[in-house]
Amino acid sequence: MTEIRLIPLGAHPRDIALDTLCARLERVIPVRLQLQHIPIDIDFALDPSRKQYHSTEILAALLEQNSTTAQKLLGITPYDLFVPVLTFVFGQAQLNNRAGVFSTFRLHNEFYGLPPARDILADRCFKEALHELGHTFGLRHCTGLPCVMNSSTYVEDIDLKPADFCLHCHEHLHSVC
Repeated sequence: MTEIRLIPLGAHPRDIALDTLCARLERVIPVRLQLQHIPIDIDFALDPSRKQYHSTEILAALLEQNSTTAQKLLGITPYDLFVPVLTFVFGQAQLNNRAGVFSTFRLHNEFYGLPPARDILADRCFKEALHELGHTFGLRHCTGLPCVMNSSTYVEDIDLKPADFCLHCHEHLHSVC
């Protein structure tokens, strides 16, 4: 069974029950998740002019600091992420490799001027975690039926997609886990 380590990056994301997130992920993907309770400092990835963190640099650091201890690594951070060609990213992962990362920064209703909603935040985090882990298992963005692997440009895209894989993605995932 694949072992995945969930790692807080920079700080423990507020309002997120990481143990609950791990348990939900284990119900959908045949993996064992372990929460790493020691947050990793990611200040090196901050671009002061953008006030965002470069997600590709974070992925490299995750791999460097956890070179042989877990088969897959999933970072979670409360800080805004970017890649140079985009304004922001909800997350990023290495396709068919070991590491993924996602941010809760734009998943909070408060970011959009709405009242806090812990259930919505938990669902968005769950979907983003599934999505990024899907990439690490070789899944690309799904263009077929509604699927958690559909690309998300806006938070509404995350809200509209299901918290599960389509049949094709599900079959692929279970064949490689």
